[in-house]
Amino acid sequence: MAPSKIPSSDNQEWWDDFKNLLEDQYDFPSLYLFKFIAPKEQMADLKEVFIGNDINVKASSKGKYQSVTSRILVDSSQEIIDIYQRAGSIEGVISL
Repeated sequence: MAPSKIPSSDNQEWWDDFKNLLEDQYDFPSLYLFKFIAPKEQMADLKEVFIGNDINVKASSKGKYQSVTSRILVDSSQEIIDIYQRAGSIEGVISL
């Protein structure tokens, strides 16, 4: 899957479709793998999305961007959506 900008939280139709997809593919509670890329300057904000969870941060070859990976036990599709929407509100963050 190619990197993509996270849709805005007001794009309700997209989020409803994503929620249905998650509910079709996962039995909750379930481990879910999140992967994001962000400009180095935005990492503090992105790390706040994952407070209380383990994350793996890796710098790009030139150091301008960093990737964040986290595997989280989630209780519902809405919990996944909430994390994507919080990450998507940060300037320059894309999901993998």
